[in-house]
Formats: sequence, structure tokens, C-alpha cells
Amino acid sequence: MGYHLPVMLNECIEGLNIRPDGTYVDATFGGGGHSRAILSHLGEGGRLIAFDQDADALENALDDSRFTLLNENFRHMKSFLRLHGVRSVDGVLADLGVSSHQFDVAERGFSTRLNGELDLRMDRRQETTARDLVNSASEEELTRMLRLYGELPNAYQMAKAICRARMEKEIVTTFDLRDAVSRHLPRGMENKYLAMLFQALRIEVNGELDALKEMLQQSVDVLVSGGRLVVMSYHSLEDRLVKNFFKAGNFEGEVNKDFYGNPIVPLKPVVRKAVTASEEELQVNSRARSAKLRVAEKLS
Repeated sequence: MGYHLPVMLNECIEGLNIRPDGTYVDATFGGGGHSRAILSHLGEGGRLIAFDQDADALENALDDSRFTLLNENFRHMKSFLRLHGVRSVDGVLADLGVSSHQFDVAERGFSTRLNGELDLRMDRRQETTARDLVNSASEEELTRMLRLYGELPNAYQMAKAICRARMEKEIVTTFDLRDAVSRHLPRGMENKYLAMLFQALRIEVNGELDALKEMLQQSVDVLVSGGRLVVMSYHSLEDRLVKNFFKAGNFEGEVNKDFYGNPIVPLKPVVRKAVTASEEELQVNSRARSAKLRVAEKLS
């Protein structure tokens, strides 16, 4: 299975500040690159629990007695940790990128370059696919989705074009969708606009932003005092949620204060600004270009 090089691997591991006997969560197992690195820093008493909602990731499970891989969405982290007898953890790592494996399998529908069923589900046990969405959502809903999650400047025109195309025939494949909106892809920026369109559908189909919010809130519940939360995001919508949550403990970014004017926050950012990949890494791994890494520590 083709899985990518983990982005900013050293920075992620450094951010976790691993204790050899600690318990850690890799919320996005994927190809297992981060998990392997975490295990290499753990002693015999350490433990790592990893989550991945994509069943394909199970094929990469690591053979290590300290390691457990759960085929679940990280939005259910707290209850599945409890199910496995874990009440608190020393660190949580989440890399929110779509795995290159998902892009490389045409029938998953993630790639704009390969023609396949318009699916886009990370967890194929769930019912709604992107195909269902583009053929049933109203023009208003599509416009909202493309504007909000794809940040597309011409969301309205694209939504209109999709509705027009599906009246003639159902939009079934990734190329059907591409053809439906082809007139609205600015010259020289076709791939960029298609990527934004697919991102919007993917976020909606998988409920990604809600899942991220739940995971962040649950991380605060399960982390020990001084435990680390390390999150890497790839687009501004995710990064904004993470940044606000690290700063204020909520998603609006408004800090609540106590009677004496002291901020009431569950976390403190360890690095003030988001960490980005080095020039050397960008030369070997283009995926790192849009990545932003934030690290926070749980306050007592």
C-alpha cells in the first residue's frame, strides 16, 4: 500500500515530549509512520493506542505488544480509550491530512486525476457518499458547502452548474463532476479549483470539522496535567479551529476570564506560531507545503 512520508515527523515527536513509560494516542494512524516513531521512544511500560476510521489502514497494523489499533473515527476517542481501560493519556497526536493511499485508489473518489466512483468516504461503513450529495443537495446547500468548506470564490456558479448537469443525467464518477463544472474552472487553475471542490465535498461527507471539534474537546478530558496535544492541519478551516481551541478552549477564540480577570483556559500553546516544514523537507515532500503544526500543553 502506498502511504506517504509523514510530514514534519521530528517536529511532531518533539512536540509530544514523550515519556518512555507514558500512554499516547495516534488519532490518525494511516500508514503508521508516526506510530512507529512514537513506539521507538517508548520503553517497555509505554503504551500507544491508534485510531483510523479507514479499514485499509488496518493492513499496516504494527506487531508490538505495546500497540493497539482501533478501526474507529477519532471523534469517539474517549469512549474507546475507556473501553480499553485507558482513563488518561500523556499525549495525543493528530495529522489531519488525507493519506496518499486514499488519493491513489481510483474507486475511493478522492483523486481529481483518476476516474472513479464519486465516493469520498473515509469510513466505508457510513452510508452517504459524495455521489449521493451532489445528486440530492439543493443548490443553496451546495453553494453553502462549496463556499464554506472549499472556500471557492465562484461557489454559486459551480453549484448551479452541478444542478444543471444532474438534471440531464446522474453525476456518478469523479470525471462526471469535473465535466459538470469545467466551464467554471479558471484557466491555469483548473486543478486548484477542482481540489477545492473535492475538499468541500469530502469535509461534508465525512463531517470532518465536527469530528475535529469533538476530538479536540475529548483530548482535554483525557490528557493528564502537562500532557501534550499535537495537531497538524492542511487547510485554514481546520487550522483556525485548532488555533482558537488552543488559545481559548473554544472554537470562537474568545477567552473567558474569571472574577479576577485571569483567563480560564484548559491548554496553553507551547509554540506561539504554527510550525511549518523546513525548506529541505519541502524539496522531498510537496505535501508538507500546506501543513501547519500546533502544539499545546494541558494546564493543571
